[in-house]
Amino acid sequence: MNAQQLSIRLMKVAAHVQADAVVADIGSDHAYLPCHLLHNGGAVRAVAGEIVKGPYESAKKQVQAEGLEDKITVRLAPGLEAIEPSDGITAVTIAGMGGSLIASILEEGKDRLKGVERLILQPNVHAQAIRLWAVENGWQTVAEEILKEKDKIYEILVLEPSEEKVELDAKQLLFGPELLKQQNDVFKEKWQREAAQWKAIAERLENTTQTEDIRTKKEQLLEKIALMEEVFADENS
Repeated sequence: MNAQQLSIRLMKVAAHVQADAVVADIGSDHAYLPCHLLHNGGAVRAVAGEIVKGPYESAKKQVQAEGLEDKITVRLAPGLEAIEPSDGITAVTIAGMGGSLIASILEEGKDRLKGVERLILQPNVHAQAIRLWAVENGWQTVAEEILKEKDKIYEILVLEPSEEKVELDAKQLLFGPELLKQQNDVFKEKWQREAAQWKAIAERLENTTQTEDIRTKKEQLLEKIALMEEVFADENS
């Protein structure tokens, strides 16, 4: 992978960046995504944020190699601390992390999201944590995608600020409000895999000493299994 040839998942992320955006790519690694956006007209300026020294140095070298030092600023900083008010950021991309970590990055740096028009987020797991954060902080889901690449399944969530409070029910939080409407083959594969794991865990818990924690965990799993069965029953009806 390089700035000219992104992975499928990063190409999908790039496609959701609005025209003429000023992008902050958090956890940018080699800065391939912002370099790609600048080369292909998907952004006019960008910030590449990295918390780890090694990837930060790699990002700086990549930006220099692409001749984009005047358009991409590389910063060594945790999360959204890579964003300065003077940057005028209009889009934030965060890809390749767990959903809980992405949600914590957004929560800890939400004061730096002023003026941001769109969040494009690609969690590897636990997208539900991002949806819950969005509901609690005035962001609405405007698009979602689910895709498979090299036997791994990824979700992409696109959020925009909402003046009205957006509510999501339990199914929408778990499965995604837009993905529920689509229910493509990858969606079905993901949740059939998940359900098999949930059922196996619930069965093991059934044969374990029933402490309060065990009972709570088992109830949560059974609730998720019931939601999934309801979703697929609706789809087949």
